[in-house]
Amino acid sequence: MTTITKPSFLTDVEFKASNAAAMGKEWNWIDPRHADLPHPANYYESSLDSWHSFEALQADTECDVVVIGGGLLGASAAMHLAEQGVDTILVEKNRIGSAASGRNGGQLTPGLARWEAAEMAERLSYADAKKLWHFSSTEAMQLIDDIAEKYQLDFRRQRGHITAAVHEGHLVGLTQGADARKYLAEDHTQVIGKHELMQYIQSDSYQGGLIDSLGGQIHPLALNRGLIYGFCQHGGVVYEQTEVLRIEETADGIYVHTAQGRIKAKKSVVLGVHHASASLLAEKKSTTLPFYTYVCTTAPLSIDIHTLLPQGHPVYDTQFQIDYYRPVCDNRLLFGGQGTGSCWPTQKTHDYLKGRIHTVFPQLEDVSIDFVWSGTTDLTVNGAVDSRKSANQFPIYAVHGWSGHGVAQTVRIGKAIAADFLGDCSDFDMLRQIDHQSILFGRNLAPLVIPIAKSAYGLGALFNPGKMVSF
Repeated sequence: MTTITKPSFLTDVEFKASNAAAMGKEWNWIDPRHADLPHPANYYESSLDSWHSFEALQADTECDVVVIGGGLLGASAAMHLAEQGVDTILVEKNRIGSAASGRNGGQLTPGLARWEAAEMAERLSYADAKKLWHFSSTEAMQLIDDIAEKYQLDFRRQRGHITAAVHEGHLVGLTQGADARKYLAEDHTQVIGKHELMQYIQSDSYQGGLIDSLGGQIHPLALNRGLIYGFCQHGGVVYEQTEVLRIEETADGIYVHTAQGRIKAKKSVVLGVHHASASLLAEKKSTTLPFYTYVCTTAPLSIDIHTLLPQGHPVYDTQFQIDYYRPVCDNRLLFGGQGTGSCWPTQKTHDYLKGRIHTVFPQLEDVSIDFVWSGTTDLTVNGAVDSRKSANQFPIYAVHGWSGHGVAQTVRIGKAIAADFLGDCSDFDMLRQIDHQSILFGRNLAPLVIPIAKSAYGLGALFNPGKMVSF
């Protein structure tokens, strides 16, 4: 069994080089006054103690299940398989949590990507909608807490979340969403007006909002590392710096080929690499568009952050190009937004996010940014995740299309994959029943398609500002 330590937090941050390699167009930036580094660590990595580095695969080997990708989906599936005694190997081409799972906004919100309770109630039978909603809300949130308790892990988990309405008409949509959640037997929401919202957000930008006691926030990289910690406690094997080149299905198993060697999966493979999975899937149906998102973390603020967010809740707003933000350690504000088909450069991103902070909180006259980073995610046409399982003798599982939402749900789906493999329940079959539209040349046309779609939706918002559409 590999001996690793639990993820642990620093008092604040350590400006240092990232343990992960720069991949694709994703980048990290820190204020050069702190350090001059070609690829610095982002805020999440900087706020954690240095952690275990796993060796690369160096020889041929075999196991029952190979999990490809060390993000939240892969780590959760691997941990839940190992807990049940399944001989499992996880491979990651970079470092654990180096992609979207360790770079996201850290907000815990219920729903299946952009499918919320109203969409489920509209598209499914009552029984199916209720089951899917609780799977992606109450069960997903509880699972995070159960894992933390079982392995005695600190994820900086906090409860409570706000969706803030930028237009009075958006309160109608928020009220309808809360009503749909009650209809599906989940009642953790309260819609409040502009003046009451000031008790939670000291900003004149909003007309009211929805307070959600089920959602919250978390440190996503600590969660990701914690899942790997749990995996290793049950004999799981991890190889980092091990990129999968191809998957070969044969009569006696699935061979996972890497540059350094191959792994024979005697029973199954799980693809937990999200937007990059398409090139490895036998079924080439393209159902997702990749897009880029951006996050920053301020320097410690000159005023107490609780004068901005008195209750400490994370916030999403309802504008088409959303802002989201939350308080983090040492009186800092984490702030994110945008979604683009082509990756923005560092200075443009820095200036945009700093401008948005000033717009929401004009009382922050002298705010400095310590960290800025980009991330890559993918979206589907209907807004739900695309969950797949091949029908072959040795099944291959894959999940795509998170649309920038789904930290807790990703962990829950990892557990569902393990349960499906073991024949314990039908949760993953429920996800597979959601039909998805193919996107012809979608991945290649994203830099063109996404700006056109944003312009069209933005124009619609000008004529009907009360209609709530977020990107």
